Amino acid sequence: MVTAEQLAARRDAVATAPDLVALAAYIARRNAPVLERMPPVPEVKALLSVDGGRCPADDSVLGFDPWSPDVHVCPRCGQRQSGMRHHRAWAKFQHLWLAERAVELATLAALSGHATDAGAQRAAELLRAYGERYFRYPNRDNVLGPSRLFFSTYLESIWILNYLSAAALLREADRLDDATARAVHGVAEEAANLIGDFDEGFSNRQTWNNAALTAIAVWFEDEDLARRAVQGETGLIAHLRGYREDGLWYEGENYHLFALRGMLLGAGWAGLAGMDFWGEPELARALATALRAPALTALPDYTFPARKDARFGVSLAQPMYVELWEVGLGRLGSGESGAGEPARDLAPWLRALYGAGPAPRELFDSYLHDAPIEPLPTPHSRRALSWWSLLEMAPELPVSEEPWSPPSVFMGGQGLAVLRSAGRYASLESGPSGGGHGHPDRLNLTLHADGAYWLPDFGTGSYVSRDLFWYRSTLAHNAPRLDGASQSLTDARVEGFDDRDGWGWARARFGPLTRSVVVGASYLLDVVELAGSDERMLEVPWHFQGRGEIPGVSWQEGTLSDGEFVTRVERLAPGATAPVVTELAADGRRLTAHFASPAELLRAEAPGPPGGRHTFYVQRIQARNARLVTVLELGPPGGVVRAVRVRGEVIEIDTGSGTERHRFTGKEWLIEAPAGRVVLGAAVSPSVRFDTLLDLEPPSRPTGVALRSDAPPPLDGSTAGFDTSEPLRLELEDQYRRSEEPYAGPDEFGAVGYANWDEDALYLAVEVTKPELVFRPADAPPLGLDNEPDEIHSDGLQVYLSDSSPEPRATGFLIVPDDRGAALRVRPVSDTTGDAAAVRGAWRRTDSGYCVTLAIAWPEGLLAHVGEPVGFDLIVNEQLPDRERRAGQLVWSGGNGWVWLRGDRQDPGRFGVLELVG
Repeated sequence: MVTAEQLAARRDAVATAPDLVALAAYIARRNAPVLERMPPVPEVKALLSVDGGRCPADDSVLGFDPWSPDVHVCPRCGQRQSGMRHHRAWAKFQHLWLAERAVELATLAALSGHATDAGAQRAAELLRAYGERYFRYPNRDNVLGPSRLFFSTYLESIWILNYLSAAALLREADRLDDATARAVHGVAEEAANLIGDFDEGFSNRQTWNNAALTAIAVWFEDEDLARRAVQGETGLIAHLRGYREDGLWYEGENYHLFALRGMLLGAGWAGLAGMDFWGEPELARALATALRAPALTALPDYTFPARKDARFGVSLAQPMYVELWEVGLGRLGSGESGAGEPARDLAPWLRALYGAGPAPRELFDSYLHDAPIEPLPTPHSRRALSWWSLLEMAPELPVSEEPWSPPSVFMGGQGLAVLRSAGRYASLESGPSGGGHGHPDRLNLTLHADGAYWLPDFGTGSYVSRDLFWYRSTLAHNAPRLDGASQSLTDARVEGFDDRDGWGWARARFGPLTRSVVVGASYLLDVVELAGSDERMLEVPWHFQGRGEIPGVSWQEGTLSDGEFVTRVERLAPGATAPVVTELAADGRRLTAHFASPAELLRAEAPGPPGGRHTFYVQRIQARNARLVTVLELGPPGGVVRAVRVRGEVIEIDTGSGTERHRFTGKEWLIEAPAGRVVLGAAVSPSVRFDTLLDLEPPSRPTGVALRSDAPPPLDGSTAGFDTSEPLRLELEDQYRRSEEPYAGPDEFGAVGYANWDEDALYLAVEVTKPELVFRPADAPPLGLDNEPDEIHSDGLQVYLSDSSPEPRATGFLIVPDDRGAALRVRPVSDTTGDAAAVRGAWRRTDSGYCVTLAIAWPEGLLAHVGEPVGFDLIVNEQLPDRERRAGQLVWSGGNGWVWLRGDRQDPGRFGVLELVG
């Protein structure tokens, strides 16, 4: 990422700046064991699985030791684990760790100026080791994109960035021998093919793919590839759109930080290709705004809020994150960038992080410099970062005139309102849900006060654990839901935000729901309102942390949907009058919740912070129009709030200094208190929606015909009894969702379906062309690959039906022929309703493959008659011998994409239409 001239200049700085001298010594100590002996290089491709790398005794993530490929120790219970699943989980981190060792050794060698160096030799040896092995790692059975070393393309991109950085540094320092250069050429060329074949649009992962392609373009001096990776429709510059006008990446803080690291690395390589991000004021300001954004939304304990698919409780003082601001500040301070105010905030923010105290170190995919990770908290320092900081951070951290003191802020691009006062933090979430990593959590409320995280967002635990579906539900958040179902992934909007005279206010709307949050010195007032013409059930969950109780009440057995994850549901016994007061304690702090509106109150247990369960509350009311008023008193009960009353539109809160009256005027929030009258009323612009994928020509819905049947067909695995005059064909390349290999054509894999109907059922015959059949046996042991049903990794079908209403209700089934006979194994798919008993049928082998015939009883609400348009889709899964995961699938409504992460789901918006013909 630097030229020979830049290396020469950096040598002088490293020799004289105390922080850089200490950092170079730290990196040398960390890599000393690698100089003593060659570390093990995995001979296997990494595997993502449910059990690999996790302790079977307590489900903890096993410790990563780069010197122990076969024995892995649980940091919690101390048990030692071994086996191929654990070894392949270890291989993921080892591949990444070895590339980092190569680039760190190459950096030290390039900065030393010596003609020979053991570090350069070891770095070259590591590069050659992968040159010898790279093509032996199979590009198959991937989870998300082509990859040889890993299971996802973005990991290959992270790896190749370090690998090429090591090679480039050796080359610029004149330490790269011909044999090593040839090895690097071969690896880089194949990596370019893999990564370039998989464009994820505006995903955080594509930022890394772009950075990797930019690095490869610089290595080969390929101007066309550099232009595509930097200036293309989904290139690095286009990805700056993802940071919105407020600087925060649309998928939330976790993915903001991840994408930002890839963006900064890519911008460094782009500079070597002649495209200077930091010399262009508009680009420099966008990057500076992105660097500042997570500081504005950080919680008071310097962790980032676990919004969307984020990890819970992760400190921003991690070396991986601190390095972002160090490198960014180093680049912004090197010239007239035009970045303005956002850049000026970075120095006080960095100083605040370094003074924040110890933070437990985490294991990340994109940063393993501190492996093996010790479980004890470690103070962080700019003298204990990586090779990247050694090359690019400022020799000295600039002095900041003012301490870091973040304000209340409305992040317009996210629709996130953050209200701060005296170290307390409350936020109200609206805006778009956040792409593929978004959660159904519009109007979610969080509260961090007096050192306790009272109302957290739990984010997401493991992607391969079943409880992922809990954390992606509305009930897992402090967000309202209607009629017992999670919210749809549609937008909410902020209608007001203000902060003045010791008060803060935010108001947001989501469909028929609004939520107003008012924060003062001693309490938070929350008002959730439902308005509409139809009676609906409104529920508001409260995921308080700490131990709590409601004095003097009794509980009875209750019910709550989401039964898979929720247990011990109880309802407050009738007779309790509003307000119901809940007293909570956590770490010596106190909070009191005053539920001031008459509503049913429930409590239950469910997953809380990943790895544990906790008790939460739910307010529930059935009405056309409803208002739920809650006051959260910060401190011991009765310390400030003496009583809460709701009188029509006015909310009265008695305090030690008198009564404070609140009401919404229709445009403003009015507070009348003994100390004076306060009007909170700043209107805000609605957040601008960011489309996460390039979809210039949305697919048109295909249409087909289902012919009326005078008598039900025999459903014996043949087309006997079916009218086959209107076939539904699946044989085109743009109907195929591929994995690593492109569509082989209809002679190798194709299908034709025939749909008939009567008043009782839809009858479907599907003839599949496939030379070798691979059906998953019913008694096969669990694959343990992820949280998807194992039957998707088999030849078989997915069939979907929906009605024609504006919000269609979908029914879907995953159907696999039973290899022991003619029966079908049927299960409802994950994202629809359905009863497996509604499907009956059989299958049989044919000369060209197999045929399935089945009947699906019409789901409730779908009335079959001539002319009725029925939402319909048919998917045929393709499995091949010696694979762990399916190879692809044919989709009647149109595939034209990738099979990865699809599971057994299909968006009802993509269904085609079957017309019922007489």
